[in-house]
Amino acid sequence: MDKENQNKNSEELKDKNCQADAQQPETEKEENVQAEENKDGKDLSPEEKLAKELEDARKTIEEQKDKYLRLSAEFDNFRKRTMKEKAELIKNGGEKAINAILPVLDDLERALQNMQKAEDVKAIYEGVELIYQKFLKNLHQEGLEKMEPVGENFDTDYHEAIALVPAQSEDQKGKVLDCVQTGYKLNDKVIRHAKVVVAQ
Repeated sequence: MDKENQNKNSEELKDKNCQADAQQPETEKEENVQAEENKDGKDLSPEEKLAKELEDARKTIEEQKDKYLRLSAEFDNFRKRTMKEKAELIKNGGEKAINAILPVLDDLERALQNMQKAEDVKAIYEGVELIYQKFLKNLHQEGLEKMEPVGENFDTDYHEAIALVPAQSEDQKGKVLDCVQTGYKLNDKVIRHAKVVVAQ
């Protein structure tokens, strides 16, 4: 009987140990869950919560500061590059227009050389007229437009009156009768007003 009791006792102990072993992982699981909850900020003391919030705020500030510094450096580089490009544009802005009129300058040089030998004034006049038309055409391609104010209504946006003369008829009143100096527009912007005589 004693042996049977001892066997029973040993079996009961084994069962208890097995149950304890089975319960132990569950206990560990609970502890792990609690640790995770503590990490997420649950079940933390007010001081720990404040410390965690402070740490998060510091990280955010550092990230924003880094982002600001990068953007500031990029903008500074952009500003310097833009200023350099603008200076280059101002320095060499007239290059295209100058290149357009160089052939006209060549034609004028040839005309001057031929004038010394030529005796036919009409031929000289025709040559200079051709050079003039070529010059106007090149300037027109660059956006220059010649004003033709004679017969138009006087407009202070485009014309400058240098003389007023009595109108011969009612239809002529307020109109431009003569142009003393030609006016020009560059890309629809007036760069020189036409000096005109206006009927009143």
